[in-house]
Amino acid sequence: MKLFATALLATAAWGCAMAAQPQDTIAKTLAERIPQLEKIDEIKATPMKGLYEVRVGTDVFYANADGNYLIQGELIDTRAQRNLTEDRINQLTAIDFKNLPLGDAIKIVRGKGERQIAVFEDPNCGYCKRFERDLQNVDNVTVHLFLYPILSRDSAEKSRNIWCSKDSAVAWHDYMLNDKAPAASSCDIDAIQRNLALGRKHKITGTPTLIFANNTRVPGAISAQEVEKYLGAAHKN
Repeated sequence: MKLFATALLATAAWGCAMAAQPQDTIAKTLAERIPQLEKIDEIKATPMKGLYEVRVGTDVFYANADGNYLIQGELIDTRAQRNLTEDRINQLTAIDFKNLPLGDAIKIVRGKGERQIAVFEDPNCGYCKRFERDLQNVDNVTVHLFLYPILSRDSAEKSRNIWCSKDSAVAWHDYMLNDKAPAASSCDIDAIQRNLALGRKHKITGTPTLIFANNTRVPGAISAQEVEKYLGAAHKN
C-alpha cells in the first residue's frame, strides 16, 4: 500500500512538471507563429481571467492562455474607470529625473535656479515657442533643455547649430523667442543622438515634453501658471 501511494505521488508530481504554465505556452506559440515577438520580455496574468499581458520592450499586447489569439489594444477596467493599458505603459515609460543624463542638455538658470525641470523640445515646434515665451515668466528654476529634433528635415541642422554655438542657451532663446537663426556650426553632436535614443526608449512622441523633479511627466505646451503648480508640487517632495 505504501509503495502504491509513493508511486501515485511520483506520478502526480511528474504530471505537474509536464504541465506547461500558460506563460511558457504563450511564449512558445508566439515565437513559432510571430517571429518578431520572439524576444518577449515578460508575460503575466491580467485582472481579466484567462487574459495575459505580453510585453515586448515598452509595447504591450494581450493573449489568451494558449497563445492562439493576440490582441493589440487597450484593456479598460470598467468598475474602476481606469485604462489599465495606459497605466501600464506610463509605468514602463516613466522617466526617473535623477537618472536623466543632464550633461546632454542645455542648462538654463533663471534666478536662484532652486527648482528643476527637464524639457524635450524641437526648434521647429510652434508649441515649444509658445511654451518658451510663457516660461520667461517663471523664476527660480533650472531648465535642462534636451534638444529633440523629430519634426522636420532641418530640425537636426538647427539643433546642431544651437548645440554647437558658443553659448547654446543664448542661441536657443535667440531662435525660439526672436526667430534669430543660429550661425552654422559643427561639433560633436553625439549628445543629440543620445537624446533621440532616450526619447524613443521612453516613447516621447511630441514636443514639448516636460519632466519634473518628482518624475511627473507632462506632454504639451502648458502655461506658466501650470508650470508653477507642477514645480511647487515637485519642490515639496
